[in-house]
Amino acid sequence: MTISVYIPLLVTVVLAVLAPRAARRPAPRPAAWALACTALVTAVGWLGSLALLAFMGFAQIPEVAEEGHWSVAALRTEDPVSLSVAAVSALALAAGLASLGVAAVRQVRHAVWARRECGRMPGDTELAVVDDEVPQAFALPGAPGRIVVSSGMLRCLGDVEREALLAHERAHLRGRHHLFQAVWRLTAAANPLLRPLAEAGGFVLERWADEEAAARVGSRTVVARAVGRAALASAGAARPAALAATGGAVPQRVRALLDPPPPRRTLPFVAGALLLTLCCAGLANAASDSEDLVDSAVRAQCAADAGTPGAAWAGHRPQRPDDACCDHHGTDEHAPHRR
Repeated sequence: MTISVYIPLLVTVVLAVLAPRAARRPAPRPAAWALACTALVTAVGWLGSLALLAFMGFAQIPEVAEEGHWSVAALRTEDPVSLSVAAVSALALAAGLASLGVAAVRQVRHAVWARRECGRMPGDTELAVVDDEVPQAFALPGAPGRIVVSSGMLRCLGDVEREALLAHERAHLRGRHHLFQAVWRLTAAANPLLRPLAEAGGFVLERWADEEAAARVGSRTVVARAVGRAALASAGAARPAALAATGGAVPQRVRALLDPPPPRRTLPFVAGALLLTLCCAGLANAASDSEDLVDSAVRAQCAADAGTPGAAWAGHRPQRPDDACCDHHGTDEHAPHRR
């Protein structure tokens, strides 16, 4: 466990550094899915490794071992996790879980707000035009969701550009991009190292919507012009708390639209999948080792309580399934030992 428990932590750091930059090059749709999977797996691996380190460290406290009926000496010999490492891991785990809880509450409130705003918008169609001189356009997730565009934004765009803008917002709703955002926000709350993935994910979602809009209107130049004009028109205005065509790094988005469509790349996804597999394997191996260590320590304590000085506890299990230690561990602690 000494090595395998640190593998998810190392993989998380590597992917937090490399994944955001690598996700900007391939097609945005598979890149968004890859970033979401990366965030989920690494967040679980991060929290799982911290939990194992905290447990195996605190399990060596005599008072804790007495409650768990295992041998402190066995654990200290087999798994040298220091109390300082366990304490830091426990603090990081507690902070991550607390932050995750706060982020989850915020996400629920945002979902409730979006549904309430959908009901407040005029009309009952997908498109809601509000009489507002401030140029703005965004998508409100819901069942099925609404596209909100102000009259000021419509006056800033031509007919074809309006079609491109609406196609962009429809892509957000059709792809359920708010769920991707929720995943990145929650995982970044649990592990601050994953915040670059959340930032890159927001850009990838806008690129995803841009590419679908370009395919719908049949012109990448029109979409680039619509995105640029919408961003210039809404400059200085308050940014809505929703997916908007003016979000993300607009110059980079316009530059990508003026270039040919991004090619299909497989190497970044294969490399990422291998690292995520390594993360899962490391966590599973560490959990299995922890279970074996605790079981060995319990048997050692059973042997000591049963008065069998000849039993060696360092990694050795009883030879017979009806051994007194197995019987003691499997029955009530006040029952007499069977010899």
